[in-house]
Amino acid sequence: MPSSPISSDCALEATDPVSLPSRTVYTAPLYYQCAIGLLKPLYRLQVWQRSHNRGNYQQEVAQRFGKQYPPRPVAKVTNAQTDKGVIWCHAVSLGETNTVAPLLDTLLADGYQIWLTNTTQTGFARGASRFADDIAQGRMCHCYGPVDSPTVIEAFLAHVKPIAALFVETELWANILTKLSEHHIPSILVNGRLSASSFQSYQKIAAVSASMMKNLTLIIAQDSESAKRFRQLGASSAQIRVAGSLKWVINKPKYEDKAADIEDSYLVEKPSVPNQEAESVKEPKLAKEMNITGRPIWVAASTHSGEEETVLSLHQQLLSHPALADALLIIVPRHPERFDEVAALIQESELTMARRSAEDTIHVDTQVYLADSMGELMAWYKLADVALVGGSLVDVGGHNPVEPASVATPVVMGRYTQSCQSVVDKLAEVGALYQPHNIFYRPVTANAATIDDTSQQSSRKKPAAKEDAALIYQQLVSWLSDLEGAKQAGQAGARMTMQQQAVLTRQFTMIKEVIEQHVIQKLSQELL
Repeated sequence: MPSSPISSDCALEATDPVSLPSRTVYTAPLYYQCAIGLLKPLYRLQVWQRSHNRGNYQQEVAQRFGKQYPPRPVAKVTNAQTDKGVIWCHAVSLGETNTVAPLLDTLLADGYQIWLTNTTQTGFARGASRFADDIAQGRMCHCYGPVDSPTVIEAFLAHVKPIAALFVETELWANILTKLSEHHIPSILVNGRLSASSFQSYQKIAAVSASMMKNLTLIIAQDSESAKRFRQLGASSAQIRVAGSLKWVINKPKYEDKAADIEDSYLVEKPSVPNQEAESVKEPKLAKEMNITGRPIWVAASTHSGEEETVLSLHQQLLSHPALADALLIIVPRHPERFDEVAALIQESELTMARRSAEDTIHVDTQVYLADSMGELMAWYKLADVALVGGSLVDVGGHNPVEPASVATPVVMGRYTQSCQSVVDKLAEVGALYQPHNIFYRPVTANAATIDDTSQQSSRKKPAAKEDAALIYQQLVSWLSDLEGAKQAGQAGARMTMQQQAVLTRQFTMIKEVIEQHVIQKLSQELL
């Protein structure tokens, strides 16, 4: 069920000054330490099974188990700037890396060096590409995250020598937090999110969870619901601040020139600034290059296995609608290894397809365009009249709807949005995002079609997935057959996105306050 949006009556305001807690160290329970020791060889076997055929397998094992690391980042010290030190940031996978990227950019610009670690292969690949320039210039180092073993963590900390550690969103490890506390290194949970299901999982290991909560220096929660759950796990109110979600911050990767290239080739003029007077129309150059003048276009972006079938079925229904017989669907699968699989699904659907990778021309009778490319997603969002954001029709948690909202494209999502629910609810409130059964959704125009969620919810004859698909189809018809209404919804999303950009400054300021207070405390103790 959708959660309530961030409230203004949070227990602790984002602007309150941050104060460091006492330096008491809370050790993880003995049973947890024994379990980690027993599981360590099994984890190494898992890494071997997953990665031994990769060229960087030996490097991955050495980094995960504390044997070898890249050199530390190099500070660019000038007369006006001192060496501020290295901040360790752990982002589990692709989504967390994307979310924290603008914050790391800000820290780098402020003179800190960054040591970025990832757990998954996709997260590691994203970190390496997103920060390629910073890594090459020595401002950032990048490796796989250390396993939660005390000896490995000691080796990692001895090499990196971080002045602070950042953990993104949810994933925490008890031994790591204990060691950071022992070494008096501030540990900060940034963009903290704790869903109901994650909360229940942490409750099952209550003693371990309590030790982690108490060892954290600061928890920067996305919303009041998460803050409440962190307190219930053992964090004190003094440790928690509510600052909003970094998912609102528009991530503009430095390396992705492809998006700019495609926009140059397929020029789309859409208002990225709220209230911009420019018309949301496709330029003549776009019409010539892609042959899509006047066609209703929707994009299904970052799709996962099990979603493309639903999307293709929805498109077949749209094509049978008299006003949408020439509609074009653009599919952008989340993972490149699935490109051929998705192509086969489109062929099986008997819809006419063109492929980006094959440089196929879009003809009048082309019904589906497979955007099997990397680094061009924002261009497709700008091109589309409506965006369906994937990871939400199946239980993945939903990918970030801020990206299409930031370029004034209205959004449709399925029920599985637990990874970004507060963002979804705020966009729904202003009519920029439709989600079946979301109680916050308000159409942006008075004459917008009303989707009868109540009647669908009362029906028990259809499986939930079919109920949702029927509602999503109705919303697609509403927006694609009324492009002016869709445009107004998109502009409402762009305005909301612009209003939320201050979250980056809030979280950055909190992190900097903790680091500076720690430096002052350390200097005071040295003088005693």
